[in-house]
Amino acid sequence: MRSSRRQWVRCGTGIALGAALALSPARPARAALPVILPRPGQIGFTIQGGYGTLLKTGNLGDEFGSGGGLAVRVRYRMKYERAVGLSFETQTLDARAPADSMFARTSATTILSGLDFYQMFNTDDRTQSLLSFGAGLAQVHYTLRDGETEYPDQGDGLYLAAGGGIERFVYRSFALDFTARYTMIFQAQKVNQGIQALAGMIFYVAY
Repeated sequence: MRSSRRQWVRCGTGIALGAALALSPARPARAALPVILPRPGQIGFTIQGGYGTLLKTGNLGDEFGSGGGLAVRVRYRMKYERAVGLSFETQTLDARAPADSMFARTSATTILSGLDFYQMFNTDDRTQSLLSFGAGLAQVHYTLRDGETEYPDQGDGLYLAAGGGIERFVYRSFALDFTARYTMIFQAQKVNQGIQALAGMIFYVAY
């Protein structure tokens, strides 16, 4: 009898606890940070840091390898999930095997200035993807072992670029930007090819 009473007491206690938990007010879920997605007519400003390498092709790729870079872009959102913008980026590439001479080239710096076209996807979501195509002016100069700067005799060249990436909006009009980019630099009648990965942040100006 005592054992059966204990079982009934335990069962009743368990039911009471379960009912109390079921009837207690649920804690509200943590609210997501407010996000304002960009719309046609807005301008975005992007700053990115990246790291890339030249393939062993052309006059630059045979002599120089990989290095870090910085990019600044201005983007104007248009209708039909498209955008157009200006792009400015620089990258410093270390020599693959610099000579021992004081006048040997230790690095090459590329400066690309051009126009980009974008096709955006999933523009109603916090995470948006894009494809980009760009072209413009390519400038190159070299740093020598003695610290001097050397400019190539053939002058400036042109470049073509294609890439893809995603934007993840984290707060209001701020988004994290992750991009992969392929570039062809035409210099001295040769084609230099490079790949680069970049990460940064984009901010769209509200109005």
